[in-house]
Amino acid sequence: KLSHDHTTQFTFVLQSLVLWREIMHDMYMLWMCTEEDLLSEKNRYQLWNTGQGLNRVQSAPHVGNAMHRILSKVQREVRGWVGLSVVHLGDRDVPNAFVFIDKYLQVPRILGPISNVIDALPGLYEQEGMATLIDEGFGGLDKLRKDILGDYFRHGFDGSGSDGGSCIDGRLTSSWNWCALLEKKSYYPIFLLAGFQGFDGDFRR
Repeated sequence: KLSHDHTTQFTFVLQSLVLWREIMHDMYMLWMCTEEDLLSEKNRYQLWNTGQGLNRVQSAPHVGNAMHRILSKVQREVRGWVGLSVVHLGDRDVPNAFVFIDKYLQVPRILGPISNVIDALPGLYEQEGMATLIDEGFGGLDKLRKDILGDYFRHGFDGSGSDGGSCIDGRLTSSWNWCALLEKKSYYPIFLLAGFQGFDGDFRR
């Protein structure tokens, strides 16, 4: 796991979120690059046992070039970089362009439910009995909000997970690992009361 101090962790999380924002913004372009790489007659693939069964391992030069352009833009915006800037493509971690694009399509499925819960907290607090629960159980609405976000920013970007770390893809793995442990969090009942149904399902009140 990573062991950043507060300032370094703040920068690490910020640059990760900015990177994800830019990837989401350019997702259509990345999809086109993915198709070019997967369908290229010059770009052959091999079947490897990557540790997660047989996978089609194939280089992804178009996606790789696009990602390095995005990464360079983000690095200029955040003025520096914490951690590794390695983009895994065509290896045992990310076998091909389709696996890559599918991995980053999970970003809104992670951040969306968290954001929705945070947005729902003020309304939840106004419901009968909820102010007492939140004040006595979590120290108030503002503290609850900070505890949820602080826990995610700390442990959702700590390098945990099977292929976690400070590389580009490891950041997303750490966030998925945090999602998998959400049921063990003290504030998990608040998520449920706010309408949370899972990171793979619907989110509705």
